[in-house]
Amino acid sequence: MPNPPVKKSRRWMILAALLIVALLVILFVIFSNKDKDTSQATNTTQNGQTQTALTVTATQLENRNWEKTLEANGNIAAWQEVVIGSELSGLRITQVNVNVGDVVRRGQLLAQINPDTIQAELAQSRATVAEAQAVLNDAVADARRIQALKDTGAISAQEAAQYLTTQQTAQARLDLARAQIESSQLRLAQARIVAPDDGVISARTATVGSLAQAGQELFRMIRDNRLEWRAEVTTSELYRLKPGMKVSVVSADPAQPPIMGTVRMIAPAINTDTRYGLVYVDLPRTSALRMGMFVKGTFQLGAQNALTLPQSSLLLRDGFAYIFTLDRKNRVQQQKIETGRRVGDRVEVMGVPNNVRIVASGTAFLTDGDTVKVATAIPQTPLNRQFAAGDDS
Repeated sequence: MPNPPVKKSRRWMILAALLIVALLVILFVIFSNKDKDTSQATNTTQNGQTQTALTVTATQLENRNWEKTLEANGNIAAWQEVVIGSELSGLRITQVNVNVGDVVRRGQLLAQINPDTIQAELAQSRATVAEAQAVLNDAVADARRIQALKDTGAISAQEAAQYLTTQQTAQARLDLARAQIESSQLRLAQARIVAPDDGVISARTATVGSLAQAGQELFRMIRDNRLEWRAEVTTSELYRLKPGMKVSVVSADPAQPPIMGTVRMIAPAINTDTRYGLVYVDLPRTSALRMGMFVKGTFQLGAQNALTLPQSSLLLRDGFAYIFTLDRKNRVQQQKIETGRRVGDRVEVMGVPNNVRIVASGTAFLTDGDTVKVATAIPQTPLNRQFAAGDDS
């Protein structure tokens, strides 16, 4: 009995699927052999030798005597900021003669506190002194008369001692009155708020009509108008600095040239919160810096030797620096390195042996293990001459 049409169509479909799979396998084998032949053709010459991937130039480490520097950030602060306050209480301020930014001299009157009450107390103290002086004169005269009578035996020794005590009491009252005069004169002088030294007023809270209180801050003054830079330096870098080192500080104004300062002192303690130490740098008087600025500076650590390579030798990838070294067969090997100072077109490198050849150009087109052809020299081009001129400067 003949097969149904459904079974025949199913056999044809299975047969067609098998043919398609066989065809795909054949095509895969053909193309994979073709790729293999192409790869071998590109990597070998007619003589069977390895074909070079790129023509490069080679270089070696060069020793340069470069200036060692250290960069840091910090605040501009006053060398000494003087707080000027009142020593009197309950008296009204009648004059304020200076404002923020004014340059003042030692002894200059900054503010005046109403002296009327103090002057009245001074006049009263002087009157008390005059009265005490008169009482003392009488007591002295009486003591002398009693002393003469004592020698004749007309009065007893007890009565003579009483007159002597009266004289001493009068003397003590006179001394007290004179002390009150000195106190009133001192308070009268304290009513004049004067500058303790030369400087610039950096803050002012004194206002006319307000009542002064003892210990109240009225002014702040930058002593001698002298500023300093307080650089924040890590613990490991702090020991590289010494007093007397030169520092260039960059102001916030890009048009201003760097300002040269000198390290005055290194803080003996480290901040336990930030783990930074402060370096105090004396600055010259300049209008380019203001107290409270946060600026950047560079410490000059002196000239030190550096092993350098041209910038073109470095391959920067994923935040790291790499170089390619050459073996005897001109095969390159990628090596991760650390970089340091940069001057012109040259970069300081660390961790590279002195006697190795290093690819000087074309690093972006190389991979680890490539075989290259090393050129004897780089042709002179305007770009090369520009790099050479920048390196010499």
